[in-house]
Amino acid sequence: MSHQLISRSPDLKRLRDEGFDVVIVADHLVVRDVPYVTSARSIKHGILVSTLHLSGNVTDRPDTHVVYFGGEHPCDLDGKPISQIVHATGRHDLGRGLLVDHSFSNKPAGGYEDYHAKMTRYIDIISAPAQAIDPNVTARTHPVIECSEDESVFMYMDTASSRAEIGVVNDQLRIARLAILGAGGTGSYVLDLVAKTPVGEIHLYDVDVFSQHNAFRSPGAPSVAELREKPLKVDYLGRQYSKMHRHIVAHGYAVTDENVHELEGMDFVFICIDKAAAKERIVEKLEDLGVPFVDVGMGIHLSDGSLAGLLKVTTSTPTKRDHFRVRVSFTEGGNNEYERNIQVADLNALNAALAVIKWKKLFGFYLDQEREHCTLYAIAGNTLINEDVA
Repeated sequence: MSHQLISRSPDLKRLRDEGFDVVIVADHLVVRDVPYVTSARSIKHGILVSTLHLSGNVTDRPDTHVVYFGGEHPCDLDGKPISQIVHATGRHDLGRGLLVDHSFSNKPAGGYEDYHAKMTRYIDIISAPAQAIDPNVTARTHPVIECSEDESVFMYMDTASSRAEIGVVNDQLRIARLAILGAGGTGSYVLDLVAKTPVGEIHLYDVDVFSQHNAFRSPGAPSVAELREKPLKVDYLGRQYSKMHRHIVAHGYAVTDENVHELEGMDFVFICIDKAAAKERIVEKLEDLGVPFVDVGMGIHLSDGSLAGLLKVTTSTPTKRDHFRVRVSFTEGGNNEYERNIQVADLNALNAALAVIKWKKLFGFYLDQEREHCTLYAIAGNTLINEDVA
C-alpha cells in the first residue's frame, strides 16, 4: 500500500526519487533521517511527519500546514530552538508505534501546493544548521526500498525507471515468461540484462558446470570457494540474480526432443547455445508455437596476431521467419563460420546487448524503424549491419 500510494502520487514519488527516505505509517507521511542540531550543538537525525489528505488513491493538496517531528527540538547554530517553526511540544503516538515529540508551524502565503513543497520546506529549515556544521549531512539518503512479492518481481524497487519517468515504457516488458537457452558467455550476459526488467519469470536452461574459464567471460566475479563448489551454471547464476529478481527458474539440463515442450507458454526465447544441431528441434517447436525468438552467435579467429570476426543476432518472429535457416546452420561444421569457440567477455556482452535490445524493440520499449531480423557486427571495421528487414 505504501509503495503504491507513493508511486501513484507525483509529489510523494518526487520525494522518493530525490532520495528522501519516504514511507507511509498509520496513514501519515513520514520522512526519516532528517538531520538537525540539538541544544548541545550536536547533529542528530529525526523523523518529519505529516497527515495525508487523499483524493481516492492519490494525494490531494495538504489540508494543513502543520507537521510533527520525532526527536529533540531542532535548534540553530547557537543551540536555541528554531523560532520560525515553534508550535507545540509533547509526545504523541499517532498509531502503529509512530511516536512524535513536537509539532511545527510554518505557513507560506497560500499554503502548500503539495506534499513535496511542504516536506522539503520544513526539511530545509530544520537541516540548515546541521549542514552549516557538516556540509555532508543530508536527508537525501537514497535508502534501499524493499518490495513485497505482491508488489514487484524485484526484491527492491526499480528506482532507475522511476527516476527516469519511463515506468509506462518499462511496463511493455512485463511479459509472463521468458527463456534463455544456454548460460555460457553470451547467455549469462543476457540474463544480467533481462533480470533488470519486469519479466514475470525467467527460465534458464543449461546442463554444464560453471568452471574457472567461465568466470572470465561472464558478468560478476565468483570467488575461489564458489568455483571449487563446481555448481551448475544455472544454479550459480540463479543464486546471484535471485538477489534482485524473485522469479529466476534454474533448469539444470539442456532442451532436447524429449523436453522441448517446456517452451510452451514462453512469450520470448533467447537461443544462446553453440551446438548447431541442437537448435533445429527448438526452432521448429518455437515456430509451431508462434513464439518470437533470437539466436546469437559469434565467429572469432586470430588474424595477424589480433582477434577478428563477426557477432550475429538473428531474430525470428511470426511475421518473418523465411530468412532464419539461411542465417543459422543446423549442421555441425560445414560452412558455419560462426562456430569458432573463441569468446571474450566484452564480445559476449555486446552480443547479448544487441539481442536484448532487439527483444526490447519487438515489445515496444525501443523504437524500431528498420525492423531488421539479422544484425552483424564486424570487429575489424567496427561495423554494424542490419539485414533481413521485415
